Amino acid sequence: MSADAYFAETVAALEPAAPQSELPFSKERCLELFDAQLGSRHLDLAARWLRSQKRGFYTIGSAGHEGNVAVAAASKPGDPALLHYRSGAFFLERARQVPGHNPLRDVLLGVVAAAEEPIAGGRHKVFGSHSLNVIPQTSTIASHLPRAMGVAFGIERARRLEIEGPWTGNAIAVCSFGDASANHSTATGAINAAVHCGYQRLPMPLLFVCEDNGIGISVRTPEGWIRSAYGSREGLKYFAADGCDLAEAYTTAEKAVGFVRERRKPAFLHLKTVRLMGHAGSDVESAYRTPAEIAAAQAGDPLVRTAKLLLDHRIATPDEIIALYSAKRDEVMEIAAEVSTAARLGSAREVMTPLAQSRPSAVKSEASRLGEPSEQPVTLAQAINRSLDDLLANVPKLLIFGEDVARKGGVYGVTRGLLKRHGAARVFDTLLDEQTILGLALGTSLSGFLPMPEIQYLAYLHNAADQLRGEAATLSFFSNGQYRNPMVVRIAGYAYQKGFGGHFHNDNAIAALRDIPGLIIASPARPDDAAGMLRTCVAAAKADGRVCVFLEAIALYHTRDLHEEGDEEWLATLPTEAVELGRGRTYGSGADLTIVTFANGVPMSLRAARTLAESGIDARVLDLRWLSPLPTEDLLREARATGHVLIADETRRSGGVSEGVLAALSDGGFEGRTARVTSEDSIIPLGDAAYHVLLSETDIEQAARKLLHR
Repeated sequence: MSADAYFAETVAALEPAAPQSELPFSKERCLELFDAQLGSRHLDLAARWLRSQKRGFYTIGSAGHEGNVAVAAASKPGDPALLHYRSGAFFLERARQVPGHNPLRDVLLGVVAAAEEPIAGGRHKVFGSHSLNVIPQTSTIASHLPRAMGVAFGIERARRLEIEGPWTGNAIAVCSFGDASANHSTATGAINAAVHCGYQRLPMPLLFVCEDNGIGISVRTPEGWIRSAYGSREGLKYFAADGCDLAEAYTTAEKAVGFVRERRKPAFLHLKTVRLMGHAGSDVESAYRTPAEIAAAQAGDPLVRTAKLLLDHRIATPDEIIALYSAKRDEVMEIAAEVSTAARLGSAREVMTPLAQSRPSAVKSEASRLGEPSEQPVTLAQAINRSLDDLLANVPKLLIFGEDVARKGGVYGVTRGLLKRHGAARVFDTLLDEQTILGLALGTSLSGFLPMPEIQYLAYLHNAADQLRGEAATLSFFSNGQYRNPMVVRIAGYAYQKGFGGHFHNDNAIAALRDIPGLIIASPARPDDAAGMLRTCVAAAKADGRVCVFLEAIALYHTRDLHEEGDEEWLATLPTEAVELGRGRTYGSGADLTIVTFANGVPMSLRAARTLAESGIDARVLDLRWLSPLPTEDLLREARATGHVLIADETRRSGGVSEGVLAALSDGGFEGRTARVTSEDSIIPLGDAAYHVLLSETDIEQAARKLLHR
């Protein structure tokens, strides 16, 4: 039986009964909410029709979850919402509250990947709208919860610091997800972080909404598990309701929203729902659900339950309810037919436009105002510290946070003194969870701040990389640039630490960063470059909303000498100018060989070049400085100047930076000779054993002689 026929037959057979309680809203309001539920259901059916016509590309629906309309009704349009992909009714009701929207058409434009779709521009089907404060989310399981925690934190921190942001002072963040997602480490970490803030009496106005349909694709959630896991957690107020009962869901949602708005504490709203029509259009749920299970879910249909509510309260008759259903079907199908031929994105350039919006002149202008020069020579760590101090003084919206960055001043002293000079509201320690640290950055950046989180060691990034890959880098893509995540992520990394070794403190794997579209990766070696590049990263974040990673070579933090002890040739004064994005730095003018390198490879290559000169090989050294985008223009110029290129790469041979450099040389038409020397494809061991697998100066010298046949 078709969904339409089932609804008509079931409603026609309903008999009115005496209401068990009064409605928590007016009769007119009840009809408005039912209209949103009907619209959501028919959007699901239209999406499947469009797919059958080979015009639609997304069939994950909201059928059975239409009770989330109650959450939209209980919250305000000014409350930022980060929604589960089964949030059709919420979205339609939120749009009804703000005149001037056509949400049915907007959603269907997303289904057909139309270029005119108002949030993602045909790049993905998402629930999102800048004017409705609905922040578009990806389909990655629970990956948006850390961001939601950050948004809630940012709402209150902006009020405390009197920073103008997009949300009003009494706004709350609303974040919805499914019962299967509630088990993901990203979800449990974000919820833990929210409770952790509340435990410290830090405001956290965040409503978690778990829409529990009891199944994740085909994997069942044990009955009672969500209540068991979250129903009695101290510091997390728990509310539960039958999400298929509109009146109960609304009453409970109002209580939950009111609690969060008044107390500024996190709460967990557990809505029991059903899943109808399978996970998506391609899902044959009869393969893993019995007929009795499918029928039981159908019996809980929230549309039929709301129809019964209308009937019992004498708001509408069965015929009138069926007429409303049919009228909404006709309305939605007419729109579906109209948008089915809408133009789609027509080129790679159109698709990629939001990924890396770049205004070099604006970035240069902004960077020129951010730093103060210094005539006193400093180390790399000191240069970064002083630059952070200047940036905090010049950028009121800048926040610095991470593990040990405040009271201790960083493991290596790089953030020492910043807490005392700029206060705990802007420089603060976090709990030890990289997903939370990056989620906090994602959320506060949407709340009006320019966050600069620190990841204590590069090896610690990998368990949280999706917060950069799946969230930070995709937001501008899925919102067509309407939402951006301006941030600069400082990461201490690379190897060669003396007396403090092992993999977790000497990681040299950055491949997971280099292929993230639109991500800027800075990797300074010298103190003056670090200061100038940090200003540029902050300027790019401010001016263009860019996401930047600033890789700091731990082994160079306190380095003073280059060739001999006491020469202090690795000290430098802070520059007056910023470093242009995507430009390298050349040392020397040797005509025989160009050594291309970065980070720890720069002093090693300079020393190797000096040794080579003693045997008549005249080499120049190009410090890439930027690993994304690579300084291709400088690379090709310096390569052609000698005709011989050796890439000295301290990262691994497989997936390392040298692969990208070789590709850039090839793509640029370089016809000279090339070679590379790298670290081994190995985990870095403890102690002196590390030097068996890491790039060395001897390796560079030998590779240079081999390339030149000398």
